[in-house]
Amino acid sequence: MTTLRVLAAMSGGVDSAVAAARAADGGHDVTGVHLALSRNPSSYRTGARGCCTLEDARDARRAADVIGIPFYVWDMAERFHADVVQDFVEEYARGNTPNPCLRCNEKIKFAAVLDRAVALGFDAVCTGHHARLEPVPGAAGLTRLARSIDSAKDQSYVLGVLTGDQLSRAMFPLGDSTKDQVRREAADRGLGVADKPDSHDVCFIADGDTRGFLRGQLGSAPGEIVGTDGAVLGQHDGSYGFTIGQRKGLGLDRPAADGRPRFVLSIEPASRTVTVGPAEALDVLEIEARRPVWSGCQPPEGPLDCLVQLRAHGEVYPAVCTVDLTTVDLTTVDLTTGELTTGGLTTGDGGLVRISLREPARGVAPGQAAVFYDGDAVLGSATISRADRAVTPG
Repeated sequence: MTTLRVLAAMSGGVDSAVAAARAADGGHDVTGVHLALSRNPSSYRTGARGCCTLEDARDARRAADVIGIPFYVWDMAERFHADVVQDFVEEYARGNTPNPCLRCNEKIKFAAVLDRAVALGFDAVCTGHHARLEPVPGAAGLTRLARSIDSAKDQSYVLGVLTGDQLSRAMFPLGDSTKDQVRREAADRGLGVADKPDSHDVCFIADGDTRGFLRGQLGSAPGEIVGTDGAVLGQHDGSYGFTIGQRKGLGLDRPAADGRPRFVLSIEPASRTVTVGPAEALDVLEIEARRPVWSGCQPPEGPLDCLVQLRAHGEVYPAVCTVDLTTVDLTTVDLTTGELTTGGLTTGDGGLVRISLREPARGVAPGQAAVFYDGDAVLGSATISRADRAVTPG
């Protein structure tokens, strides 16, 4: 077996600790690193359900000591703020619904960290994500991303933005284990994080109040909540406080005429208008997505039958995807030669994928990722820019 120099990203949680331990058990030369992502970590309360607290840094260091590997802390606060926090705020201001974990994987853990690791002579970056790397059929030596065997903890969706080059330098040691197995192993190894709760919510919003955080960043921007007929139903202090498909927290003081619940159907940040309506008005069959990345196949030249996942831990839908190849700007892999190619013909924002769902999906919002699968294997991903309702409510 080839011994690799491995940089293990250690968040302070149980998953990354066990992943680092398994990499070391595999005979690799492992170094642990904790990413300091907050500009002011002392402001994060103890016990915050994120992954960026001072408590987490201490837990990561203690785990590295138990495993017996060197440990460092890398300050990534400015890069994280620019690429994740600011992106999060700007996307909400545009009326979109971003996934900050996905952006962190793309821009921080497998871009900034990987670039620095390679520059320092490391061969791979190891993380505690629940996902697998499997051989690409018919392409010796190449791997692609696949789902974890623990479907409840699978994180392939938030890793679907990674390129083939990034995946070639990634290690996901936990993909063949359930979360319960990981916790038992951590206890057997004497790791103090064995029973530590999983991180939840947005790590840089310690109290979980996303609307309050955005209000602090964007200020008050009052507008109207209207029905599908244009009738004004209420007021709000910022359209950024809503997401497509939202039911609770609308602040409406009168029910619909038929007594049925209302859901957010659309968000127009320019006019500050939030439109609400019945659940069936959320049904979507046609989606457009931009900035595609194909890591598990070449860009399809014709209609691609696949499965598509539209939200983290969301349902999977059978679909047909069609790519406009005249606008593609991608990192792809030639499955015959294994050669990585970056770039292509570029128009607009880097390409367009048209997704036709075979059954309607609900709660589809611009800014979310559409991740394409062949069974359990990830083919690629793109960012949703438009979702057309199956039925236009009257």
